[in-house]
Amino acid sequence: MRTVIVAEAGVNHNGSVETALRLVGAAAEAGADMVKFQAFRAVRVAAASAPVAAYQRADGGGASSQLRMLQRLELSYADYAEIASFCAEKGIEFLATPFDEESVDMLCSLGVRVLKIPSGEITNRPLVQYMASKSVPLILSTGMSCLGEIEKAIGWIRELWEPAGAVHELTLLHCTSSYPAPFGEVNLLAMKTLEAAFGLPVGYSDHTPGTEVAVAAVALGARVIEKHLTLDRDAAGPDHRSSLEPREFRALVEAVRNVEAALGDGSKRAAASEADVKAAARRSLVTTRDIRAGEVLGDADVVPKRPGVGIPPEFKSVVVGLEVKREIAADSVIRWEDFKDA
Repeated sequence: MRTVIVAEAGVNHNGSVETALRLVGAAAEAGADMVKFQAFRAVRVAAASAPVAAYQRADGGGASSQLRMLQRLELSYADYAEIASFCAEKGIEFLATPFDEESVDMLCSLGVRVLKIPSGEITNRPLVQYMASKSVPLILSTGMSCLGEIEKAIGWIRELWEPAGAVHELTLLHCTSSYPAPFGEVNLLAMKTLEAAFGLPVGYSDHTPGTEVAVAAVALGARVIEKHLTLDRDAAGPDHRSSLEPREFRALVEAVRNVEAALGDGSKRAAASEADVKAAARRSLVTTRDIRAGEVLGDADVVPKRPGVGIPPEFKSVVVGLEVKREIAADSVIRWEDFKDA
C-alpha cells in the first residue's frame, strides 16, 4: 500500500504568503502527496501570559510570548485561498491543521478533504468534536499523550460519527512532540501499539533529525508519514531546525518509495532477478572421470560442483546405480537425459 507523504510546511512561511507558495512548489517538486499548513487566529489560541516553549525561545525569533510569536506567523483567509489554489495548480493536496473553530470553517469553505487534529489539542474536546462534526476524514496526532487520552479523543469523535451513521476514516499518528526529537525517545514501536489498541490506520509524524526514522516507520507499516519542510533550516522561526530542506525532502520521498517496493507481499519465493545468480551459485552433479556409454554410475563418479544447471546434489543417491546411455566427459554436468530409463 502506498504511504501518504505529508510535507509539513507548518509555520515555516514565517507569516509570508510568498514563502508559503514557495514551500508548496518545493513540496510538489519533492514528490510529496500533501503539503500541510497551520491555520489559526492567534488571539483564539494563546493567552497573553502563555510562555513560549524552550525550543520556541531558542528559534522563535525572540518572541516574548506565544501570542506575539503566533501573531507574527498568522496568514489570512485570502492567503489560504491563494495557497489552496496554488496547490491545485501544482497537483499536490492542500491540508492544514486548524487550531480554532473559525479556522475549521475557513478550511472547510476551501474544500479540504481531510482535517488534522494537532497533538496539543487532543484534550480539547470542543475543538475535536467541532472538527468531527464536519464529516470529513480526520488525522489525529498523538504527541505528548497516553493511551487513555487517545481513547478519550477517539470516543469524542465517535460520539458524533456513530449516531449519524457516518463512516469516515480516522488515522492515528504516533509522534514525539520535541523539536528535534531525541532518537532514544521516539519509541517508534508505539505506532504498532496504537494499531493494536484501536484497530485504526496508523502513521508517524517525525521530528527527528534526518530521514531514517521516517523510513523505518514505513517499514513498520505507517500509512502516513509527516515531516517538516523548510526552505532554509537556518531561518528564524520555531520549526525550521527540525525540518528538511527541499533536496533532503526529495531524498526522503525516494527512500520511502524504495522501501515500499522492497516490502513486497510477504510470499517467500525466488525473485526473477535471482535466476542468473541461482544458476551460478548453486551446484549440480558433475562427473569426476570420463564415463563410457553403458557404464553404471558409481558413488565416486560424481561430486557436487557449480553451476546449478543440472541434477541437484540431493539426487545423488538416485543417479548412483543408473546406466549411462552415452559418453560423458570428465568434469561435465550430468542431466537426466544422460541415463537409460531415468
